[in-house]
Amino acid sequence: MSMHIANGRWVVWLSFLVAMLFQIMPLPDLVEPWRPDWLLLVIIYWAMALPHRYNILSAWVLGVLLDIMLGAHLGIRALSISLVVYVVVLHFQRLRNFPMWQQALMISSLICLYHLVIFWVQFVVDTATFDVRLFLPAISSLIIWPWVFWILRRVRRLYKVR
Repeated sequence: MSMHIANGRWVVWLSFLVAMLFQIMPLPDLVEPWRPDWLLLVIIYWAMALPHRYNILSAWVLGVLLDIMLGAHLGIRALSISLVVYVVVLHFQRLRNFPMWQQALMISSLICLYHLVIFWVQFVVDTATFDVRLFLPAISSLIIWPWVFWILRRVRRLYKVR
């Protein structure tokens, strides 16, 4: 019994690591503005699936790690990811029962919130200018959410993550 719990945690943190690697992977300049927010998508999935285990604290830790890896101001992404995960954990039962298209739209709007909070903090701390390309990752995340959901759900069921 305890072996399944330990394996489940290991699988989840491995999925966070893979998502973080996808997040920092170099892409061509043409595709870079469309990069989906892989780490945020994976955190949202696990916060919806297991809100009692993966919630604001794990989102904050992963956000700080992402800030360190990107060389950004420390805490900007931690704040943004924590805010999004707070909304997800607050409404996880409702989000679980939405049809996939509606769930993808909600995830896309949460990713817009994520980018707006990052922009706002960068505007307050530094000089940041608003650009419409800020919302391109929300569109690409909207498109790939069903596949991320399907893959992580299969992984969760295969390794009996609880």
